[in-house]
Amino acid sequence: MFTTHIWHQYNLCRQKVILFAILTCIFIAGFSQNSKAQKYEYKRIYDEFYDDKIVHFGFLFGFGSSRFNVYHSPSFATGNAQTIVSPGNFAFQVGGLVNFKLTDRFDFKTGANIALYGREVDYRFITPASELLELRESTWLEIPLLLKYKSQRRGNSRMFVDAGFKLGLEANVRKNAASTRKLDTRTADISFEYGVGFEQFFKYFKYTPELRFSHGLTNMFISPTPVTAQNAYLKDVQRLNAHTVTLYLMFE
Repeated sequence: MFTTHIWHQYNLCRQKVILFAILTCIFIAGFSQNSKAQKYEYKRIYDEFYDDKIVHFGFLFGFGSSRFNVYHSPSFATGNAQTIVSPGNFAFQVGGLVNFKLTDRFDFKTGANIALYGREVDYRFITPASELLELRESTWLEIPLLLKYKSQRRGNSRMFVDAGFKLGLEANVRKNAASTRKLDTRTADISFEYGVGFEQFFKYFKYTPELRFSHGLTNMFISPTPVTAQNAYLKDVQRLNAHTVTLYLMFE
């Protein structure tokens, strides 16, 4: 009887252990499914078929810093100028943009922008000790031609990089020619550009901030003719290239 009793108690205990184990597994499985459901909660995707369209239009604002990259001539080492530098000045852009879909990963971007620049060149002389600042204020019409590579869209966001060239034409040539007596620069430029940004989709529009770098390829400096005592210091400059860093805020 004792042996039978012990075996009966063992069976009851084993059944309780098995039942407890089953209930524990069910609880863990339910908790796991609930956690996954909360973790992967459905998020609304705005404009889900946006990429099915071939062409998109929009507008942009740009805020940045622009300056000249100054290259000295051989006479700078023996000249009177101690330093010739071009500090960065505020630049502003506004315009429209057009985005053409090429493939699922590549787009072509272009448009037309109006840009306001205030590039300057600062000279510091040894004898007599003095400084001279020449400011070149200008308004430009610019047309970027960029190839864009975009990542796969994740919900309402994705990253992209782009690169290409920008064509620029100064719009207020006559005004600057009359107001600039010493420093003279060319009125057309070609720049190499590259940038990185991300796209954020909203219910009614797509918001795209981008940080873009622009390096001018054209020598903007024009040597003075004739050379006079007032502009003789310009012989220490051999080349001026535009350089701009811009934060674009684009809406499509």
